[in-house]
Amino acid sequence: MATKRSIFEEVGAEQKGAATPAGGGIDARPKGARRGIRLWLLALFLLVATMIAVGGLTRLTDSGLSITEWQPVTGALPPLNAEQWQSEFDKYREIPEYQLQNKGMSLEEFKVIYWWEWGHRQLGRLIGLVWAVGFIGFAVARQIPPGWTGRLLFLGALGGAQGAIGWWMVASGLTGERLDVASYRLAVHLGLAFVILGFLAWYVFLLGRSEAELMTARRGREAKLVSLSTGLMHFTFLQILLGALVAGIDAGRAFPTWPLMNGQFFPADAFYVPDGQGGSLPVWHAFFENPGLVQFVHRMSGYLLLIFCIVVWLRGRKSAYQATQAAFHQVMAMMVVQMVLGIATVLTVAHVHVAITHQIGAVILWVLVLRARHLSQYPVSGSIREGTA
Repeated sequence: MATKRSIFEEVGAEQKGAATPAGGGIDARPKGARRGIRLWLLALFLLVATMIAVGGLTRLTDSGLSITEWQPVTGALPPLNAEQWQSEFDKYREIPEYQLQNKGMSLEEFKVIYWWEWGHRQLGRLIGLVWAVGFIGFAVARQIPPGWTGRLLFLGALGGAQGAIGWWMVASGLTGERLDVASYRLAVHLGLAFVILGFLAWYVFLLGRSEAELMTARRGREAKLVSLSTGLMHFTFLQILLGALVAGIDAGRAFPTWPLMNGQFFPADAFYVPDGQGGSLPVWHAFFENPGLVQFVHRMSGYLLLIFCIVVWLRGRKSAYQATQAAFHQVMAMMVVQMVLGIATVLTVAHVHVAITHQIGAVILWVLVLRARHLSQYPVSGSIREGTA
């Protein structure tokens, strides 16, 4: 039954108890602390990037085998007195690296490599703690946006797997006659670190805009550019894995000349790997253990990656969106810088400062490729005055 209105009631006056129409769902306030979670993931991203750099320095200083046990909890405490230091040193003196390479090392020299490895593991513990505290805090506060719980748990699972793989890698260098960790295990360890870094970066990109903005942006998706940038992402990741194989056997120090390898395009004895009895191991071993072949493959892959990057860049610079164009310009510029750093690493016999800069360059390049791919899939439109630029 209609309510009687007074003739003196102003037109448009709000009636007491009248229901106010709800706004559209797309305009509703976003659920979850997207900004807070983005900052948390950004902190994790910076920690993982630092972890990769520290891991590289640990490898370059031959410190990775200085701690011979995996103690996820009690290992957080370093040796606190002379007796504990001597105990750790005695354990190290039992492994092949000491007996065949570092025999006669003093306790003070051992402490230097110990601190590198301890710092690397401690940083891993810190990353796990930051993830756990952040996830539990946002979950208890019910601030995780819909659809993001699984993604955040996935990051934690990857981090846990990375810790186990790290020990699997270290264990390969504690027995037999091996002086370093197995190169393919190092490649798996580093590869997973870049996978984790990649997911963190991608999630940070996604959380930078609301779901409504992402849905709108996706309508301008440039399918061909997404496909090409996806290929570039995979190729870049492959090159990172090949770089890990180079680092794993110090292949970067074996042929310190460029563009030729000690005067040859293809290194001599590239398929020879001694078996310790005067013979040679099967050919497939050479792709992981022969310094000449491993470095050659990394070089050739680098040249092909540069060529493919140029192809992708030529397409990217024609994008209808200025932000996307700029992203591919940055990828192309960093690709050239990374190639120069790679050459410098070879010519300086993998000097620590140059080599670690090359590895940091890989991190920067990886993130720039992911960002270019993201902007291809979710382009940023300009104002009407600026057009799509």
